[in-house]
Amino acid sequence: QVQLVESGGGLVQPGGSLRLSCAASGLIRSINVMGWYRQAPGKERELVASISSTGSTKYADSVKGRFIISRNNANTLVYLQMNSLNPEDTAVYYCKVQTLWYGDFWGQGTQVTVSS
Repeated sequence: QVQLVESGGGLVQPGGSLRLSCAASGLIRSINVMGWYRQAPGKERELVASISSTGSTKYADSVKGRFIISRNNANTLVYLQMNSLNPEDTAVYYCKVQTLWYGDFWGQGTQVTVSS
């Protein structure tokens, strides 16, 4: 099992920044891809960004150039730096890891609200 705990969400004004963190524990050596998803009210959960064990990254088109995903080498932390936030970024953000042998694991989610 892998346990994930997100932090860093909150209320921010349009144009502002937030940094989300996700701390992983448990079978961390089995972690391959780490990523962030989000789900807005009435919408499906969508991929925001992911980063592989080799550092290869993927971003949703809507966040390219504004968000940056990073992770530490120990597989214990993954971050999402979010800049130039707008109201369309309002959602619950979830951390997800894909392991080599044990499937996928999700965090409990953290709320991000962008509003003036």
